[in-house]
Amino acid sequence: MSAAESNEPTLYRQLGGDAGVRALVDAFYTRMDTDARFRVLRALHPPSLDGSRDKLYWFLCGWSGGPDYFVERFGHPRLRARHLPFSIGVQERDQWLCCMDEAMTQCKLPQRLHQRLRQSFLQTADWMRNRAEPGSPG
Repeated sequence: MSAAESNEPTLYRQLGGDAGVRALVDAFYTRMDTDARFRVLRALHPPSLDGSRDKLYWFLCGWSGGPDYFVERFGHPRLRARHLPFSIGVQERDQWLCCMDEAMTQCKLPQRLHQRLRQSFLQTADWMRNRAEPGSPG
């Protein structure tokens, strides 16, 4: 059942629309850029995070039920394919998830929304892994 069919607002609306999504993305990238715990994740990004900020913002707007800014600019997101050039393992996944979790807390998302997003982000971040870990079947 879609959000419209259930009378539940879209994730986009629950996040606060464009301004709420932008605040979440900014909190995420500012944290990643300034907190040494996320240095491995930060190293995967270019020196300026402006383009990365915009792309995540555009993507999350459409993914959450808002305007399809990313699709309008780049076509289908093809997340896994777009991230294949980057070596993503458990450490990178976990740093991304921790950084986003802290950004959601900083933005004071309601607990129910925070939990729902955390579960979706966990599934996607795990799917993005493209590097075999030492000792794993390969």
